[in-house]
Amino acid sequence: MQKIYFNNKPLILADFIRPEIKNYLYLPDTVFMDELNDQAVETVIDAMQKPEINVGVFLYKDVEQALAFIKEKFTVIQASGGLVHTSKKTILLIFRRGKWDLPKGKLDAGEELEVCAIREVEEETGAKNVQSQKLITVTYHTYYEKEKHILKETHWYLMHSSEEQILIPQVDEGIAKCVWVQVTEIKSYMQNANASVIDVVNMGLEILNH
Repeated sequence: MQKIYFNNKPLILADFIRPEIKNYLYLPDTVFMDELNDQAVETVIDAMQKPEINVGVFLYKDVEQALAFIKEKFTVIQASGGLVHTSKKTILLIFRRGKWDLPKGKLDAGEELEVCAIREVEEETGAKNVQSQKLITVTYHTYYEKEKHILKETHWYLMHSSEEQILIPQVDEGIAKCVWVQVTEIKSYMQNANASVIDVVNMGLEILNH
């Protein structure tokens, strides 16, 4: 299963009707599609941008093929970011443009995704010597920029810091503050975060709890 977010509204790509998807199918604010062709994809993309639609379900036997087909309709920009944790069970969060977020940024030409993730964490928060541990997930969200329909593909890495370092927010990137937050308090912060960030945090904490 994969999700593409349109203004925090998920388009769910799935190869079968999972229990968590089934309930959506009976709601009037859900768009459903089970064909993979140009017209079907364009219909779903158009529907996801309408205010009366809140969820999309795209059912197809090969999720990766469906995702690749949808990506062809956008200008794809790759980015990387990190979920940094410490042995004190704290997580590094940033506050950017009125939302709690995780440090991330666009991939430079010729740069490796994991290298980009570490660089962005260090640039945006002032943290040093963070150690990348593993890929958590890849998220997708759409937006308009300079009359182009952009799909941002962000690769998220679990990272470790040996201590709660002093943090310096990168103000020119719209970051107002950086904080270390106890895992037990993360839920309250996620009430003011974008849906894709909530997904990453939840997945990262699940890894840390096992």
